[in-house]
Amino acid sequence: MTLDRGFTLIECLIALAIASLLFGLALPAFSNGLEAARANDARDDLLASLTTAASNAALNGQRAVLCPSADGHNCLDDEDWSRGWIVFSDPDADRVHDADEPVLNRREALAGKVRLRSTVGRTRIVYQGNGGNVGSNVTFTLCDGRGPAHAVTLVLSNASHLREGVPTAAALTETCVG
Repeated sequence: MTLDRGFTLIECLIALAIASLLFGLALPAFSNGLEAARANDARDDLLASLTTAASNAALNGQRAVLCPSADGHNCLDDEDWSRGWIVFSDPDADRVHDADEPVLNRREALAGKVRLRSTVGRTRIVYQGNGGNVGSNVTFTLCDGRGPAHAVTLVLSNASHLREGVPTAAALTETCVG
């Protein structure tokens, strides 16, 4: 008498169905976790860039600029920071990155469905030689693939303090939808 070892076709199909069900349940949680991590990376990188600009301006006594940039060299005149940004030293104070001005920090395009927009009209954050930024407060709206319910604002004061807040309906529409 011989014993057959192995699985029947029915057993394999049942195992496959269970594995598919478990995968289907785990995938949304994994995707949400990945989007949350990407949004946290963007927030951390923005804070690091703001710190770099402020400290460089204060240490060197000359302006430093943070601006959105898709190519890592030229500033964009756009409130959408999702394509990346740069920080550069701006000794001639023209708010334009010239070839002889060093890039102090560079951020590539944001990953996944993460989006970052600044207040309308605030396409550059300029730090003076004393380390304070020029102009009014700027509010960044940060969204990710988890949807508008998880969006936050990052409000930068002229004293370079960054605090978290709740986005307005208009900011959610501009940043999170589309």
